[in-house]
Amino acid sequence: MKIFGRKPTISAWVGIVIVAFFIFIAIFAPWIAPYSESETVGDTWAGSSAQFWMGTDNIGRDLLSRVLYGARTTIGVALATTILSFAIGMCAGLFASIGGPVIDTVLSRFVDIMLSIPLLVFALIILSMFGSSIPTLIITIAILDSTRVFRLARAVSMNVAVLEYVEAARLRGEGNWYIMRREILPNVLPPMISEFGLRFCFNFLFVAGLSFLGMGIQPPNADWGGMVRENARAIMNPMNPGFAPLWPASMIALMTIGVNLVVDWILSINARPSGASAEM
Repeated sequence: MKIFGRKPTISAWVGIVIVAFFIFIAIFAPWIAPYSESETVGDTWAGSSAQFWMGTDNIGRDLLSRVLYGARTTIGVALATTILSFAIGMCAGLFASIGGPVIDTVLSRFVDIMLSIPLLVFALIILSMFGSSIPTLIITIAILDSTRVFRLARAVSMNVAVLEYVEAARLRGEGNWYIMRREILPNVLPPMISEFGLRFCFNFLFVAGLSFLGMGIQPPNADWGGMVRENARAIMNPMNPGFAPLWPASMIALMTIGVNLVVDWILSINARPSGASAEM
């Protein structure tokens, strides 16, 4: 099997399997999970058993069910955030590269101002003002993350915008939208695809981090970062020390590793010399 014209490496296959597994459980969580994500079914921090494979959480909910539903919430929010941030950042970056020096300067200086404010502080301020609903969370992180996407999209688009075929399109009388969509975008996709995977990892960890701080996805919705926070005291519980927070934490780590393995493979493809022949 070939993807992007090249067979995946062993590490890439490991990453693909991990990512595919989490996407599968995220889609089919309601049918796979033995209980609902908010149903109390046992004692507090009960250990692993035939009934509760991963034990229970701080209020007696089944951890396996919470982990499965958490995949849907955490991955879904991170994916929606990344798609929105790329839609904003790439459109702004491509437009800055062909819109003239005034537009480029205005957009670039605005992005510089946004980047001068620590991302976590900025996000916490906005979420404390407007609340931590899922739409607010997605829009907030997407707008903040789009500044990073803008910088890369502008940089790679600047190199393409000065080439002959772009100038030829201008001489034909094509508008900016046509040039962005038909002339520049197809030629900047390879590095942007790699960046998409990296930004997804960042947003995935950022969403989990905000939930751990109590400002991300709110209960009763299951979220891996929030589950770590809710069950952190389980490790120190003298009556029944358990691994309740380690299950969601390991899911966060495993998903991040899987995406990074795939991204590393894509980056290695993009880094090949332009004259190298594609593997048949």
